[in-house]
Amino acid sequence: MDSIKKLTEMFREFPGIGPRQAKRFAFYLLTRPNSYLNDFAETVKNLKQEIRLCSSCFRFFPEDASRSNLCLICRNPDRDKTSILIVSKDVDFETVERSHFYNGLYFILGGTVPILDKDPENRIRAKDLRNTIERRAEKEGLKEIILAMSLNPEGENTEEYVTSMLRPLVEKYKIKISLLGRGLSTGTELEYSDSETIKNALMNRH
Repeated sequence: MDSIKKLTEMFREFPGIGPRQAKRFAFYLLTRPNSYLNDFAETVKNLKQEIRLCSSCFRFFPEDASRSNLCLICRNPDRDKTSILIVSKDVDFETVERSHFYNGLYFILGGTVPILDKDPENRIRAKDLRNTIERRAEKEGLKEIILAMSLNPEGENTEEYVTSMLRPLVEKYKIKISLLGRGLSTGTELEYSDSETIKNALMNRH
């Protein structure tokens, strides 16, 4: 397999990228000077060395001088520790955070649960989520869990699975589970929603 075909196949593995777009990416790189390609390759090579995974919310964040295992949000004493907002991926977290409306903590599931999936436990960070909810309920008085999934069949299936999975903890610690309000249109991917829409969806959660 030549380099163009190999690159095309690699780009096709990116979420939302089809074969034509993947091939355009490969040919685009051919038009760039060597300095750009060297910088591109070096950036990719260093990606996992410079980015850490938060041990609390499980989002990726740039390593800083503190070398802490917690991201800045989880370290921030001014964040509301009585609420936790659950999203499927990092870009969804960034979309919500850009709204400047929510001031609680987060949890990144790391994926969604496809309909009829036979092994949902391994699709998301189910065990880590249970541990996080129990720890925050016992030590920080967690009062509300907000499920912020995309309004499509897979997102709604994930909401149902997470709600069912957390039911024993919710009942034990008297925690409220909220869903985003219909400020979001059905079929909407959370990451593509604007700040005002996210704000309305959070305000009208139920």
